[in-house]
Amino acid sequence: MNNRLALTRETILTRLDAIADPLTGLGLAAAGRIQGLTIRDDGRIVFTIEAPGDAIDRYGEARNAAEQAIRALKGVTGATIVLTAHNAASPEKRTPAPRAAEGVAGVRDLIAVASAKGGVGKSTIAVNLACAFARLGAKTGLLDVDVYGPSAPTLLGTQSARPAPARDRKLAPVEAWGLKTMSIGYLVDADKAMMWRGPMATSAIRQMLDDVTWAPLDVLVLDLPPGTGDAHLTLLQRLPLSGVVMVSTPQEMALADVRRGFALFEKTAAPVLGVIENMAWFDAPDGTRLYPFGEGGARRTAEEAGVPFLGALPLDQRLREASDAGAPLVATEPDHPMSRRFLDITARVQGAALNAAKPAPVIRFE
Repeated sequence: MNNRLALTRETILTRLDAIADPLTGLGLAAAGRIQGLTIRDDGRIVFTIEAPGDAIDRYGEARNAAEQAIRALKGVTGATIVLTAHNAASPEKRTPAPRAAEGVAGVRDLIAVASAKGGVGKSTIAVNLACAFARLGAKTGLLDVDVYGPSAPTLLGTQSARPAPARDRKLAPVEAWGLKTMSIGYLVDADKAMMWRGPMATSAIRQMLDDVTWAPLDVLVLDLPPGTGDAHLTLLQRLPLSGVVMVSTPQEMALADVRRGFALFEKTAAPVLGVIENMAWFDAPDGTRLYPFGEGGARRTAEEAGVPFLGALPLDQRLREASDAGAPLVATEPDHPMSRRFLDITARVQGAALNAAKPAPVIRFE
């Protein structure tokens, strides 16, 4: 008998009702604390425990007890339980609970590429990493999450592409260079500024995740915007990330933001797979190696944080030319030395993602 046949909402809610709500004494389900309960096909259970904002500190033990109880159920392969808070004193102003981290249908691994700072070449790296995953045999997608400054259409040469309607009122991703891709740049006028407030931007991100026929994919690469704002929190609440790849130059100004990025991902239990140092050096015509942004800063920062250093990428004219032409170097010139560097780094990312153990996140709003 398939053990997962026994996994029903009633079974799970009954088990959760055996755990007392710290305020009312009722079971967690009976007290209305359980939101967004999802039973995934692979046997993973995800849901939110919604606590009053002024009492969230009393719910840590209940969340841990809930996780232990669910993991003990026959047929359960894992549990993701998000602890959130709302303002109980003002129901009409209550903050809606975020969706539990249920993943993207038909996608095995979700790998985010982040920088916490603009101008370090993150999008170029994200596109070429995605192409490298495809070269290594993985069915790969690329989601450009930067709704204010989408770069993927330019880097892929797909500026004029438009997603086609697909089944179930969804959109088919734009296919380019062996990738399934989506970007807000495919849906809006590229010459107009995106004057969206946070809720509009996060809604657009959710639609690009949920209303696109991504499946089947082995890996979906997420090119995050700079900073640590609404888009990042939306994704961290919404997705069980396989891991995050941080990109930085060796310069201290960029590394300070990388450290802030480490703090964000640590608080939300998103595993950092490692750091890539971009623009690490360039080779002068006379063979001299020059370090315009300093030497080895990203490697030292990774070592200090206890995360893997995935590799260094030099300034390279051919990479810049290929990016401007919308022809990713890894896809068009896989034997180029820079392409081989990307392939080596991507193999390390694959290995790190397999070894990353992601505990259930606790995300608090105060």
